[in-house]
Amino acid sequence: MFHRPASRPRLATAAVALGLLCTLSASAWADGPDPGAATLPATAVASAPGSATALSGYAIQSTTKVPDPASAVSSPGYRASGWYPAGPRSTVLAALLANGKYADPFYSTNLKNIPRSDFTVPWWYRSDFTVTDTSERTYLDFSGVISASDVYVDGHRVADARQVTGAYTHHELDITSLVRAGTNTVAFRIRPNDPDKNLTMGWIDWLQPPPDQNMGIVRDVLVRRGGPVALRDAHVLTRLDVPSLRTADLTVRARARNETGSAVTATVSGRIGSVSFSKTVPLAPHQTRAVTFSPSEVPGLRLRSPKVWWPAGMGGQPLYGLDLTASVAGAASDTAHETFGVREVKAPLNSDGARQYSVNGRRLLSKGGGWSPDEFLRWDRGYVEDRLRYVLDLGLNTVRLEGHIEPDEFFDLADRYGILTLPGWECCDKWEGQVNGGETGERWTDADYPVARASMAAEAARLRDHPSVVSFLIGSDFAPDARIEKTYLDALEEADWPTPVIAAASDNSSPVSGRSGMKMTGPYDWVPPGYWYAKREGGATGFNSETGAGPDIPTLDTLRRMMSPAELDTLWRNPDVRQYHRSPSPVFGTLKIYDAALAGRYGPPTGLTDYVRKAQLAQYEAVRAQFEAYGRNATDAAKPSTGVVHWMLNSGWTSLHWQLMDRYLDQGGAYFGAKKANEPLHVQYSYDDRSVVVVNNRHTPVSGLSARVTLFDPDGTQRYDRTATGLTVRGDGARVTALTVPSSVKGLATTHLARLVLRDAGGREISRNVYWLSTRPDTLDWANTDWYHTPTTGYADLRGLGSMAKVPVSASATTSLGPGGTSTTRVTLRNDGTGTTPSLLTDAHLVDAEGRPVLPVRWSDNEVSLWPGESVTLTATFRTADLHGSVPGVRVSGWNTTERTVRSR
Repeated sequence: MFHRPASRPRLATAAVALGLLCTLSASAWADGPDPGAATLPATAVASAPGSATALSGYAIQSTTKVPDPASAVSSPGYRASGWYPAGPRSTVLAALLANGKYADPFYSTNLKNIPRSDFTVPWWYRSDFTVTDTSERTYLDFSGVISASDVYVDGHRVADARQVTGAYTHHELDITSLVRAGTNTVAFRIRPNDPDKNLTMGWIDWLQPPPDQNMGIVRDVLVRRGGPVALRDAHVLTRLDVPSLRTADLTVRARARNETGSAVTATVSGRIGSVSFSKTVPLAPHQTRAVTFSPSEVPGLRLRSPKVWWPAGMGGQPLYGLDLTASVAGAASDTAHETFGVREVKAPLNSDGARQYSVNGRRLLSKGGGWSPDEFLRWDRGYVEDRLRYVLDLGLNTVRLEGHIEPDEFFDLADRYGILTLPGWECCDKWEGQVNGGETGERWTDADYPVARASMAAEAARLRDHPSVVSFLIGSDFAPDARIEKTYLDALEEADWPTPVIAAASDNSSPVSGRSGMKMTGPYDWVPPGYWYAKREGGATGFNSETGAGPDIPTLDTLRRMMSPAELDTLWRNPDVRQYHRSPSPVFGTLKIYDAALAGRYGPPTGLTDYVRKAQLAQYEAVRAQFEAYGRNATDAAKPSTGVVHWMLNSGWTSLHWQLMDRYLDQGGAYFGAKKANEPLHVQYSYDDRSVVVVNNRHTPVSGLSARVTLFDPDGTQRYDRTATGLTVRGDGARVTALTVPSSVKGLATTHLARLVLRDAGGREISRNVYWLSTRPDTLDWANTDWYHTPTTGYADLRGLGSMAKVPVSASATTSLGPGGTSTTRVTLRNDGTGTTPSLLTDAHLVDAEGRPVLPVRWSDNEVSLWPGESVTLTATFRTADLHGSVPGVRVSGWNTTERTVRSR
């Protein structure tokens, strides 16, 4: 399940080099740079026309330690004495961390101890590459420079920081006249980054920002080769016949550019599957011409019975490939390849003004999370793929990228897995400097508009063929003004942008795009489960682009990896203390709101372990309720819910808030609460009206279902039991109300449990859902709602859970090898208690011989509740290599279950 496929061929060299850098950092560089020269292998550049070779790495150094002129630094043979090696995509700090210069920044306050002054000056990045054939033209092709750079090749400046500025702008520099046979050198003098002053990347209030502000080069720098005619901007426009899906029209577009001072005639030929096409293109000296192939010219570009791309859970994810070649006098001059999918995305406003997405004519509820890259922007394909697989495991279909728009491989993976993406610009810094009210971003000057347009044009060209990309959000907390919006829209139109453009992630309007159809009404801090059912503020109506119940306390395993013993002691004892691992924001600096609710509802914690176990219950019920409320309301006739993005999916750092999974991919209450809520066929309890509802997230209707609800006191005494039979529920998110729990049940304890069980026509259990409830509800102070939460003036009484007797849960496990280097452990849990008390939220953790969690792991289910005599078999799929040769163990714990570990057979 978690096998990591090989990278694309052109990245192989970079991967080898990165491995070499890791070896260096573990040896000679462990205590700082080698006093000798930083000798990195030169990148061997391919000669074939159309080839693009990524530089395999750099030597980097602060300009304060380099007295030599740029002409010397950027010349072959320069001795980079005392420089640090860096990977092909690396910020300055990422390279220094790889070289062991600083202690683990994810632990305690180590990040705070890294001096910011080291990064207030430019840094040099230099790399050598070799060319064997100088008869072809050579270009330097790159984006991802943070924040700006002067660029030199073989001792000559080829661009300055006024031209190369902005993290997303794309640059192609013709260096043919400078390149020689043998070794060549490219050097970047990178300027410091300030997200409030530069159109780059910042971290807002997600985590403690990196001291270097991510200055560096975070995407591949390519050396391209080609002949007299360059082929650029290749892409495919698709028009799918909806709703029949019987045909799809493909239009291929590209630009042919004559790089010579003489007139030439190029032949541009292409292929999509078995369909071939070609045309002759005369080009005057240095002329660029658009080249188009349409179904009217090439009948084969009207596909019959096309392979249609669907989001995960709605169908398959087939992809097509376009190959283009430009030839002159029968010789290949340049090539282009694009992968694309055939699908249609619509997102009109519904009658309530909310954005409603549909794909291929089928409406969907967008269920997602806010994506965060690694804090130091280190690209790790395997780690990214693990998180995207978690997205699918959680039953989500969307991720939102507010800024930090990931490299190409991210969207390749999203295409393959069917995960919809919502990229866009970020809030609260320079990107919204004109309109962001009291935030810190500086207002734009005339020099910023060309950078913004170039950024939009580059990202549009890069993302438009990816079927996973379903919109671009040109605003976040605020919508752009008329001049900025026109800047963006002109670039998008020129790039043939194919999907809806959204004015903002908040409920704002822009002059041209109009109303966003989204809302950003919070919450961002703790609210009780019942909050989500109200059709107001952040409740389950409309499209909520970022929302969640705030803090997420990780598992004990993760907490001990990220915090010192003293910090862990303060974590549970003192809610008023600022938590470094929460946020730099004064609003979210402490856990005061969260801790007050935890103590008020469950009782004051008695120690760290008790604090964490209560946190897992609180996070399970909060996240489950959020997704269940949006799922239930998706088909309402009035004010339906159309989308919800949990804020956030993950953190790029070791964090105490805004995450469904932690930095190390461990899973706790928030994760399994979301997984439970988003089951394909799901039975759930409604906090607002006590209805028991069945939601069918599959496309196919289901009939013959039965739903049973049983209420228990904490000791297992049964107080109520009802079953509804013969239920039918349509597909695509439809729901049916099975029954409603009475408002009062005789003898029911203040704190009680509700067990919901859904069975199919054959009597097989297909969904089980257990709630801990109170006859005393949480009381919300709606009148004093602010932008980040609604205060709670009275808490539900769940303290009765503390009286639950300990119950014995036995466990047995067997492990078998699976495909692709994976293994599967089958775990059978059984409540062996002789009384009536259930085991509540019983957790199984896969561990190695040292008791450390084996991660990532995909559980079929987890954090289950079992009544005496009940058993359940769970499966855990993982990479065999992550056991490091040990026999897997299963650590079983729970709310009222004594922790124990059993070894697998």
